[in-house]
Amino acid sequence: MSRISSKVNIRETIYSRFKACVESMPDDLAIAEDGRNVTFKELDSLVNDILSRFIERGYMAVGICMSHGIEQIAAILAVLKSGAAYIPAEPSLPSARRDYMMAQAGVELIITDDFCENLPKSKDLPDLSTPDGIAYVLYTSGTTGKPKGVIVENRSVVNYAKAFGKEMKVGPGDMMLQYSVCSFDIFVEEVFASLLNGVSLAIPSKKIHDGSLEELMEFCSRHNVTILDGFPYLIADINRRHELLPPSVRLIISGGDVVRANYISNLRDKKIRIYNTYGPSETTVCSNYYRIDNVKPLPDGTFPIGKAIDGVEVFILDENLRPVKEGNIGEICITGKGVSRGYLGNPPEQDNFIKLPNGRRLYKSGDMGYILPDGNMVFIHRRDEQVMILGKRVEPEEVENILNEYPAIERGAVRALKDEAGLHFLVAYIVKKEGFSLSNLKKFLTTHLADFMVPEFFISMKEIPLNEHCKVDTGALPKILKERTY
Repeated sequence: MSRISSKVNIRETIYSRFKACVESMPDDLAIAEDGRNVTFKELDSLVNDILSRFIERGYMAVGICMSHGIEQIAAILAVLKSGAAYIPAEPSLPSARRDYMMAQAGVELIITDDFCENLPKSKDLPDLSTPDGIAYVLYTSGTTGKPKGVIVENRSVVNYAKAFGKEMKVGPGDMMLQYSVCSFDIFVEEVFASLLNGVSLAIPSKKIHDGSLEELMEFCSRHNVTILDGFPYLIADINRRHELLPPSVRLIISGGDVVRANYISNLRDKKIRIYNTYGPSETTVCSNYYRIDNVKPLPDGTFPIGKAIDGVEVFILDENLRPVKEGNIGEICITGKGVSRGYLGNPPEQDNFIKLPNGRRLYKSGDMGYILPDGNMVFIHRRDEQVMILGKRVEPEEVENILNEYPAIERGAVRALKDEAGLHFLVAYIVKKEGFSLSNLKKFLTTHLADFMVPEFFISMKEIPLNEHCKVDTGALPKILKERTY
């Protein structure tokens, strides 16, 4: 860390902080793939080469739809250096969903793998990024049937990178595994909280990423990975096969869903620092950290979410935005440098962003929790119907809206149930029309929804039960039992 300036710079952006690393450690490893490495200086040169192809166009929003690797990271940095925002989408995302995202964000250019072939060599181009400029728009599940875009500024990401570096004690010499999909905020943590702190990235090929745990851990061993960051399900897999974990790993970060004590039971003995993290995309990756490798879990086998990170304040408030007493349940509300601008298009959820009398903005997360006597916070459950599926946020109402667009369904309802381990899964209840085909329905859903949003079970009903208010009577729907997976 000594080679990277720790001076406060109110003009800092994602790219300018990356550039500071380039200047202070040009020959240090930035990204490693199997068979190919680039230094910070070489990565920056590639950024300029990509940027030279579109900087004169003055784009405000640029889509990124690329395979994971060196060119993808360089393309993202090029967009940021141009002063534009990047809108990420995995190439595997259904085209209808991707097209909606890009159109709503006003994307004028989509960078693909082909775009980065046969690049011209370019000189160092000007940095047009600004602290209050939009860095990216991440799309999450929305209640209207369409995904909603969260607008995050450069300065929020820079604040997060600094908070991450301070708490996790990472810097030059560390190697982070880049495993998350680009459209989720764990990717932001993996990439920017690493590179902006002088940490190297190790990016596996798609074959290794989608392959066995053995292959993934062998990749981590080859590249001396020191930091693993992922959903609790990945952590639980590693815990079960803990003998595969390379000795180089010293830090494991779990985020995106509840982590349970049995997910880390074997990892505790390896003297690895393990963190439970919490925070919605609307507050730039995480708002809370809690170290869990050296503490007892709560009575239900889960862990607290800890305290607020640097630059952020987190409160437990009642419905009138007044602090609740210690131990009382309230809504987790967040303010400070991490709070995003809000959503594109002003959807109903925009009301969760509130301007306080002091001019600061507060985000009402919709998550309920309470404060322990030691000041650490505990997450309990959602206020609404939103759930986490495989670590990703899902509004069952969005899935239900898409389901009901299928022509061979008279009426459908989607509900989230829990398996024996307390993890959510989706069930679709459907009243069929003549000519209904389940295989065709699933094909329809996969063209409109990400894979993790497609219901796991489909139940045929003669009719959908309604209550006295003519709404779906959830209590009257058949209950599906599912054994624990983790």
